[in-house]
Amino acid sequence: MAQSSFFFCILALGFFFGASYAFDPRPLQDFCVADLNSTVRVNGLPCKDPATVTADDFFFRGFKSAGNTSNQYSSSVIPMNVARVPGLNTLGLGVARLDFLPGGYLPPHLHPRGTEILIVLEGRLEAGFVTSYPNYKHYSKILEKGDAFVIPVGLVHYFRNIADRDTVAFGVVNSQNAGISVVPNAIFGAKPAISSDYLSKAFQLDKKIVEELQSKF
Repeated sequence: MAQSSFFFCILALGFFFGASYAFDPRPLQDFCVADLNSTVRVNGLPCKDPATVTADDFFFRGFKSAGNTSNQYSSSVIPMNVARVPGLNTLGLGVARLDFLPGGYLPPHLHPRGTEILIVLEGRLEAGFVTSYPNYKHYSKILEKGDAFVIPVGLVHYFRNIADRDTVAFGVVNSQNAGISVVPNAIFGAKPAISSDYLSKAFQLDKKIVEELQSKF
């Protein structure tokens, strides 16, 4: 049943992205399979010779099983991106399988270059995002099997498993490189470190607490 739900989600998303204008620029040819060995640097990746393109350039067999959830977040992300599927180059699309153990989560993060659609295949997940200044309004929803939720581009968001069993979801972004910035890592794990004096004032925390947080990242 989960497998049929997955294919339905991908089909529906295909119609959605086909009918809408992708966040990335539109391609000027049928496809531009990435040449991962090229030393040329462009906004994206250069195309390989179409004569050398094969069906494998558009194929990915990596979503059958859950990823490694043995980490501090009790979650995993398996991306299907240009590095794994060169045929995605210039098509304005990225997909990832998300797995969560009970209590698992993804910390607050944002994608600066892509809107995300989250689809739950199994389990129960809370998904939420916060709008920008001046309101910082929090929108959240409890997602059941078959539910979907939209995360607008550039907004801080999070996911957490509230089921008493594993939860499986898929995330789709309308960019081949949506980017990701994990908020606690960016703030407390910056290299070189942001001044703890400044952070203690910005977050209204004792400097020792800030330094402890920095030591964790």
